[in-house]
Amino acid sequence: MNVTFQPFTPQGTVAAPPSKSDVHRAILCAALSKGVCTITPVALSEDIKATISCVESLGAVTRMENGTLTVDGSGMFQKKTAALHCGESGSTLRFLIPVTAAGGVNAVFTGAGRLPERPIGIYTDALPKAGVQCDTAGGLPLTISGQLRGGEFKIPGDVSSQFISGLLFALPLLPRDSRIVLTTPVQSVGYINMTIRTMAKFGVEIGVMDDGWYIRGNQRYVPSDYRTDGDWSQAAFFMTAGAIGGDVTVTGANIDSAQGDRRIAALLREFGAEVIQDGGTVRVRRGELKAIEIDASQIPDLVPILAVCASFAKGTTRIVNAARLRIKESDRLQTTAVLLNSLGGKVKELPDGLEITGVKELAGGHADGCNDHRIVMSAAVCAARSAGTITCTDAMSINKSYPGFYGDYRLAGGIAVLENEP
Repeated sequence: MNVTFQPFTPQGTVAAPPSKSDVHRAILCAALSKGVCTITPVALSEDIKATISCVESLGAVTRMENGTLTVDGSGMFQKKTAALHCGESGSTLRFLIPVTAAGGVNAVFTGAGRLPERPIGIYTDALPKAGVQCDTAGGLPLTISGQLRGGEFKIPGDVSSQFISGLLFALPLLPRDSRIVLTTPVQSVGYINMTIRTMAKFGVEIGVMDDGWYIRGNQRYVPSDYRTDGDWSQAAFFMTAGAIGGDVTVTGANIDSAQGDRRIAALLREFGAEVIQDGGTVRVRRGELKAIEIDASQIPDLVPILAVCASFAKGTTRIVNAARLRIKESDRLQTTAVLLNSLGGKVKELPDGLEITGVKELAGGHADGCNDHRIVMSAAVCAARSAGTITCTDAMSINKSYPGFYGDYRLAGGIAVLENEP
């Protein structure tokens, strides 16, 4: 399905949706507590549905009512075989592989979209040394069997933080103490800190070492009622719309969040936008934007929307240390460059990033959404500084992470017309 975005002046107030990253982690901790927990608020994106489905396949029972998810984990791991379909969710897959192995469950993991092609070699290298057999032709489907043992796990930090988070969730369940030792510098450390913070709220402690993490064995997740953060990754789209073309306020953006993507506020200020933060409220107004240098190693999800902002900044912005974006839902370095260039921008693709030269406005035109939610939402924000309409493919790919996006976009003044919509 296509969606057409009309040129608009961003103006309005939007509430940040529940953080998808936070909800994934809370669901898993709740299920591992083997008690009854509530998580609120929760938005049922496709990725969150995948995590719910998988913990149910492992024995948990869930109920969703009025934005609150109740998780009963009393039946976790009682079945010793499971089929886990992870949809297109990398978090679901990489969190649950070691967790399922810690529960001694023999399981088959499958996925959709590009997920079967995304890397899992860190686990297929490390887990067999710890008692888990992994059968795969190189991606999904993946079959695991055996009981995970604690000990030392040497893990690279520059592929995906999700592998580290998955082990952090699993290793406290084992009798033996464990260590995760980094073999390369860690990237996206904010997501690991978020994992550790969420686990702490469910009673599990992780020790931080100079070269990794120490995990005491025989810990228990304690049932807890959990309140989720607003999602800075999604709020970034509306904050950027304000920065390039208007005046937008986002509520529910907790300044003390563990999310690394809260850095968007500081980056927009560095670009030259007016950014006013007051508690959980962030107001962003258009300013005279200038090019900056961005190291994206800790904030990869922000790269597409930062490239949109950079497209209207005087000079040439360089975004570097973002090579991991090539193995996301699309090759996001390539698809971000193609998106902006197809609309009249000036973007050069680098091996590990992007070089963006600012223009006064975009021309509009056709955009390929590449079945990637962040590309489609970036196209929507481009309309705030476009002379003509933008027609984008794969309109409903936003359901992967942000099913309420078009409604919130309209609250910020955006005009989105879905194909066949009255």
